Amino acid sequence: MSNFPKIALPAYETVALVLQGGGALGSYQAGVYQGLHEAGIEPNWFAGISIGALNAAILAGNPMEKRLERLNEFWETICQSALLPTIPFDADLSALLGDGDLRGWAGALSSMRALVEGQRGFFTPRFPPPFFSLTPGGAATSYYDTTPLKATLERLVDFDLINTRQVRVSVGAVNVANGNFAYFDNANRKLVPEHFMASGALPPGFPAVEIEGCFYWDGGMVSNTPLMEVLARPPRRDTLAFQVDLWSSRGPLPQNLLEVAERQKDIQYSSRTRLVTNTANEMQKLRHALRRAIDLLPAEKAADPEIEALREMACSKVYNTIQLIYRDKQFETHSKDYEFSLVTMREHWQAGLHDIRETLKHPEWLARPSGGSAVVTHDVHHYWDKLKEA
Repeated sequence: MSNFPKIALPAYETVALVLQGGGALGSYQAGVYQGLHEAGIEPNWFAGISIGALNAAILAGNPMEKRLERLNEFWETICQSALLPTIPFDADLSALLGDGDLRGWAGALSSMRALVEGQRGFFTPRFPPPFFSLTPGGAATSYYDTTPLKATLERLVDFDLINTRQVRVSVGAVNVANGNFAYFDNANRKLVPEHFMASGALPPGFPAVEIEGCFYWDGGMVSNTPLMEVLARPPRRDTLAFQVDLWSSRGPLPQNLLEVAERQKDIQYSSRTRLVTNTANEMQKLRHALRRAIDLLPAEKAADPEIEALREMACSKVYNTIQLIYRDKQFETHSKDYEFSLVTMREHWQAGLHDIRETLKHPEWLARPSGGSAVVTHDVHHYWDKLKEA
């Protein structure tokens, strides 16, 4: 543990940890949570998509003193082969190979092993493959069986604790039949392992998950970032949101087809987080202006039913989004989201821990928005980029 000082937050009604999908990159989010925990910042709302939903399950489904231990156990488990032993020298790869081409080849090998062997406690390859399945359903529509993930969640997550609603949990998935996006939220339903598995059921790798007679796929197919759910879901509340992105919308022009594949994923799954915050800011400015206008009305006008309807739309709540975006290592390629080696997982974790520690060195960023701003955003990487440009 770090000696990082505890931070006393302003009086926000909601402190949310918003977790994007991104497969093997998700241990970056675990590092961010560790830094928040060290600083005494404990969210009361966990919102996630895909691997973010699985991290949210571990966090919400354990008491605070157990969360880091369970996160570590989860990642140390799923970053091992489902069929074969872990390579003995895996933990020394970064020191042996550096960050150049050799490390890239090692990552490619690890990614290939994930495709062929699966990951322990997460997914296993189907045999026979789906092309040769004699029965319809999951066995014929996906390359991997995710039954091990359910067992892992049941072992590491206390779903009774989640359903006490001590913290709020929201995870997103897509209805296969109608294409509609849905959030499963413990505020209005009892959550079970299948809700979290559905959020991460990315086809054609993983099978759709049945919930109450409907089948769901990975929420990242429609929106990989659950930030709007936190910013727009009524009732509106003064909110501090730590938005942890695993894909960067900004990047260099690709120079070959492999780089095209990587850049395509980055753009697709970044889900335009900046657009979400900009849109939320404009909407909240309008709500603030509407509230001020209603307050100026004479009493006899303010009681009109139409004004009452407008009053429900108006509010003076504020939103502060602290954005943390994983930045790729030099050796990472288009397979970075299924490169599950232990050494890379630990590097992602440390990157998240480093970024949140650097972010929290600016406690002024945690202040409630003021001066007419309804929604503000802070990003430590953007801050560093500005310093370099100066």
